[in-house]
Amino acid sequence: MISEFKKRIITSIFLTVLLFLMYLYSFILIISLIIITTIVWIEFYALISKIFKSSSFKDKFLRVALKAISLLYLSIMTFFIIVNQNSDNNIFILYSLLVAIVSDIGGFVFGKTFKGKKLTKISPKKTISGAIGSFIFSVMLIPLFINDLYEGNTFFLFFATLVISLTSQMGDLFISLIKRKAKVKDTSDLLPGHGGFLDRIDGIIFAIPAGIILFNIN
Repeated sequence: MISEFKKRIITSIFLTVLLFLMYLYSFILIISLIIITTIVWIEFYALISKIFKSSSFKDKFLRVALKAISLLYLSIMTFFIIVNQNSDNNIFILYSLLVAIVSDIGGFVFGKTFKGKKLTKISPKKTISGAIGSFIFSVMLIPLFINDLYEGNTFFLFFATLVISLTSQMGDLFISLIKRKAKVKDTSDLLPGHGGFLDRIDGIIFAIPAGIILFNIN
């Protein structure tokens, strides 16, 4: 147990440093995004292959369709992040990323502290208290970004933050459902103590597009 905890801490430190370097240096951002996107797609590819593994026309069609859609989705998101790293969208991307991260932390902290009723059968570890914690932690970011994101429109930023947090949580549950269907605990073992890259960014890959759309249509 202690060994797993140490692995989790070390991996978290590594990911935090990598995220910081990605924010500072464009070439690290581009290379890292391409590598991570490729790994995430391969992990999702493996899950889909385990779920729809028969030779029936239906399973073959779903395998191809879901793999193609996921590849297109991840590619568009990665491309958008890369080309907008020095534009106004950069702050929207950063904020959406941070909302997803603190939502995950809030869910973990509140879930472990208050426990209580389970949120869904899809992921037994998810609790209602954890979901509430995710929302609470996410809105705590608002004072830090209110001057950069729609100064004077606090209501919209509050609304957008809750939607991004909800999208992140739903993304997490969606990937949990896929893993449950595939009968696996983690998408891979690439990140000691954490599982695979998809396990770590399942909420993020849904939160970022949600944030970009929300902030651009307002």
